[in-house]
Amino acid sequence: MVAPGIPNSSASASATADADTAEETVIRAAALTKVYPKATAPAVDGIDLAVRRGELFGLLGPNGAGKTTTVGMLTTRVVPTSGRAEVAGIDVVARPTLAKQVISVVTQQNTLDRSLTVRENLYFHGLLFGLPSRRARAAADALLERFHLTAQADASVHILSGGMAQRLMVARAILHRPAVLFLDEPTAGLDPQSRLALWEVLAGLIADGQTILLTTHNMEEADRLCDRVAIIDHGRILALDTPTALKRGIEADTQVTVQLVDHDTDHDTGHDGQSDAPHDGEALAALLTRAVAGVVRTRVTDGRVELHVDGGDRLLPRVLEAAESEGFQIADLSVAETTLETVFIRLTGKELRD
Repeated sequence: MVAPGIPNSSASASATADADTAEETVIRAAALTKVYPKATAPAVDGIDLAVRRGELFGLLGPNGAGKTTTVGMLTTRVVPTSGRAEVAGIDVVARPTLAKQVISVVTQQNTLDRSLTVRENLYFHGLLFGLPSRRARAAADALLERFHLTAQADASVHILSGGMAQRLMVARAILHRPAVLFLDEPTAGLDPQSRLALWEVLAGLIADGQTILLTTHNMEEADRLCDRVAIIDHGRILALDTPTALKRGIEADTQVTVQLVDHDTDHDTGHDGQSDAPHDGEALAALLTRAVAGVVRTRVTDGRVELHVDGGDRLLPRVLEAAESEGFQIADLSVAETTLETVFIRLTGKELRD
């Protein structure tokens, strides 16, 4: 299912070519596919990717969409069924040991060594990648300061909050200066404050030129952080572009949400004692589609009507006039710009699954 006006997987080959000509490509996937034994469908179904040096590239999709399997294939942890994958010019299937030397992976799971202190987790990682002792220690201390973990340097990792532990894992991952940093749902389960702190860290890494591939099902995260986003579902890339271009690619530029008055308490009931409220949202949606030019589509949930409109907030007076002329009582009206969630719904016909 592909929405008109939005780039889709059939155009991914040309997107790959464009990326190659624009800047150096450091991650390349061609017809990458993974079919697990006994599975009824591919986990990843022939995707093409080209990630440029220095960009933060996002794979956005629900759990089970194929994001983690894709990262697994790009980082040597999952063997592709077919297709090719290269990182920094290295074939990750043919030369996995060499590929591991130029990448780092941070997953949702806490992979810190609990027998070591915070500083030691960084220091010994540096030694593992061949840094001299003095250089590894200096790099560890510099990262502790940068990631605001100096006060915890000599403490056990047991005392770290979830956000601190995630920042430490990112610090450890970049200590040996990998060509590509892979982050698989790095903010999953974090509280809002910790999430914002990690976003600041990632923004700093991009400013330094670090190439990052991020998987997420957080729409705001993808919109705020990513230079480009591939929307993936059921193992296929549905669209790939900058967040701004993806949002511009659909007909609607604004979402208007109309909240109706609770009819169970504020309106008379019918002869059977039941409220007509469940029908009001659908009736209002149908009315506004007919009466207001610029309404592209509607969705009704729990007495709330969401209008995706082309025309911005200048359509609000028309929406109010049309609704009130037919006796609808509006409790609240809000306006928001089109989001990546709107794009996802347009592409798939459903909300993003958790």
